[in-house]
Amino acid sequence: MAFSRRSALGVLAALAALQALAPKKGRAAEAPAPALRIGIIGAGSQGGTLGRLWVQAGHEVLFSSRHPDELVSMTRPLGPRASMGTPRQAATFGSVILFTVPYDAIPQLGQDLQAELQGKIVLDATNPGPGSENALTKEAMANGVGRTSTKYLPGTRLVRAFSAVDAWAVRDSAGRQSGKLGVPIAGDDAEAVQVAVRLARDAGCEPVVVGNLAAATSFQRGGPGFRANTTAPDLRRRLGLPEAK
Repeated sequence: MAFSRRSALGVLAALAALQALAPKKGRAAEAPAPALRIGIIGAGSQGGTLGRLWVQAGHEVLFSSRHPDELVSMTRPLGPRASMGTPRQAATFGSVILFTVPYDAIPQLGQDLQAELQGKIVLDATNPGPGSENALTKEAMANGVGRTSTKYLPGTRLVRAFSAVDAWAVRDSAGRQSGKLGVPIAGDDAEAVQVAVRLARDAGCEPVVVGNLAAATSFQRGGPGFRANTTAPDLRRRLGLPEAK
């Protein structure tokens, strides 16, 4: 798939950043990165699966819904690093926020939680529903879901991540030693993209940095990367990206 020169440069920059993170030969391995505090807004199948895997990886996760008491059976077996609360509590708690709510909820949540979300890394795993003809869906499909999410979540460091893979595929990948699930990632903030890369690995998947938010259209609904649920090498081939070095 063809990309603009700007998107291509974004891809190369992201790949260079990834290579910089790799351990250097002849040098002692660096200390592990500190655990993150993650607030999950929308603790359904995708949010629940990712949250459980991140808790198991050592992160602190607050799962949220409009009815937090319904999350007790999910959070209690995960131990002290897992907690539950309202969306506002999740937005306050996390330095990283994962959105896995219905796409139509994004504008209102962005308005209600604007103060709590300011300056935070937001992983946007939302998608307009198939066949929807409302104004928000039309806007997102015309302008790109990533750009539209940024409009309704102002002041956040938004990354499109985990939006193009299914919960079952993430769960299966976490249980494999090879053939890991490729997770496409795109964003304009390089540091935020690297956090998404880390969390994709911590969930037992292989991150595939596609480029900036404009490039995220390649893995939104209708794009070649949407729900491909495939390995990273195959995903790169589908998206026309160079092979990983």
